[in-house]
Amino acid sequence: MRLTIDAFGRRILVEATADGWAAYIPSQDGKRRPADFAIPSDLDPAEIAGYLDDLLHEHATADHPAVRVLSRGD
Repeated sequence: MRLTIDAFGRRILVEATADGWAAYIPSQDGKRRPADFAIPSDLDPAEIAGYLDDLLHEHATADHPAVRVLSRGD
């Protein structure tokens, strides 16, 4: 399972791993770096956007007021 999420204007890639979830921040050059936060391994994919909303809400702005799932893949 792979999710692309817009978290208050910040793109986050979330991938299922054998240990749970891994989050990455993509760069303009196509590379990615590990995010500076962890996603609990027991979260259902449908709960990840809500978790990121709670975790990153201080980044909300008038232009980017929410967390949105942009795409889902397997």
